[in-house]
Amino acid sequence: MNTSTISPLSMPAGAPAAARTVLKLLERLRHGTLNVQLPDGSTRQFGARANAHPVATLRLHNWRACAAALRSGDIGFAESYIAGDWSTPDMVTLLGMLLRNRADVEDVIYGSWVGRLLYRAKHLLHRNTRHNSRKNIHAHYDLGNAFYELWLDDSMNYSSAWFNGNPDQPLRQAQDAKVRRTLRMAGVQAGDRVLEIGCGWGALAEMAGTEFQAGVTGVTLSTEQLAFAGQRLQRHGVQAQLRLQDYRDIGVTDDEAPFDAICSIEMVEAVGREYWPIYFESLHRLLKPGGRACVQSIVIDDDLFERYIASTDFIQQYIFPGGCLPCPREFRRAAAAAGLEVVDEFNFGADYAETLRRWRDKFLRARQQVLALGFDEKFLRTWEFYLCSCEAAFTVGNVDVMQFTLRKP
Repeated sequence: MNTSTISPLSMPAGAPAAARTVLKLLERLRHGTLNVQLPDGSTRQFGARANAHPVATLRLHNWRACAAALRSGDIGFAESYIAGDWSTPDMVTLLGMLLRNRADVEDVIYGSWVGRLLYRAKHLLHRNTRHNSRKNIHAHYDLGNAFYELWLDDSMNYSSAWFNGNPDQPLRQAQDAKVRRTLRMAGVQAGDRVLEIGCGWGALAEMAGTEFQAGVTGVTLSTEQLAFAGQRLQRHGVQAQLRLQDYRDIGVTDDEAPFDAICSIEMVEAVGREYWPIYFESLHRLLKPGGRACVQSIVIDDDLFERYIASTDFIQQYIFPGGCLPCPREFRRAAAAAGLEVVDEFNFGADYAETLRRWRDKFLRARQQVLALGFDEKFLRTWEFYLCSCEAAFTVGNVDVMQFTLRKP
């Protein structure tokens, strides 16, 4: 039985229709407790049991967030935070509690069909053609190396670390462990020719050259990353070929294929669903027979996938234009269709929650440095919401991170 303190008789005077609708929806909460401070200063408590954990707080500075959430779901809710319409002392707990109750408040999470349609249309404009891929990557990764250096660890790994059961270890150590596992699962040996699709700032290429004595060809669409990675490898004496190139063009204008091994860490999410067949066909085409590829990917739960692809979300609109998360089922299907065998699967979503917690903490402590780089408060609030929403999703389990090891027969 719902014992929420809100009732039709206790609706705040002067609350607009959208606010009344949202408050009624919140009466459905079954997991945890939500304390909502209304614009007039009064407080309402929602939840199946008083003070059930987790306990989250939402402070509404005005009623605009309610209309935004009803109209555009999580995108509208995020936009209203960026605009300063609401606040919370613990964003991760708040967003996690809403995700745990998603079945009960889906009208707010997903928004109206009109709002979803408008954002879906905008998302489709970012589909990853060769031209759009460069624009989409530039929008996120070319914010400047100085920005990412403020809150990533010194290995400059912008993907989940692997703590291997020891969450107290330094982030750099856990990131090195992730990269090392990737190379090992790909079967990299001394003298091998390794292809990295999405080489980032060069962490894997450095380890492949120094620790595994392998030769690396790496591709990226980020000019900022390419410049940083090239200087990094030069400092460490690593001979590698890094270039600004679309993965679809590798081996088309040169004779480098096949490679002994391929590594691709959290790049497939940026490919876009309609291009997954081309991505996996590229892996097959570029691998020698018997060669392995280790692909690390964020994945969404199989049961949530159809709803996810039918709409769009805050991250696709504001952080990763053109992106789409696979689910494990679709990943396996696309790999098999390209003639690749999945020989190992490894999931470590709790490690991503910890990685994001470290990033968030460091990012928030670097607020003044971020502003000094020329970014504004809205940018800061956008990225805070992004990091917190990802941490909440991994904590709750809506999303996971997996390493898939693929083999070309």
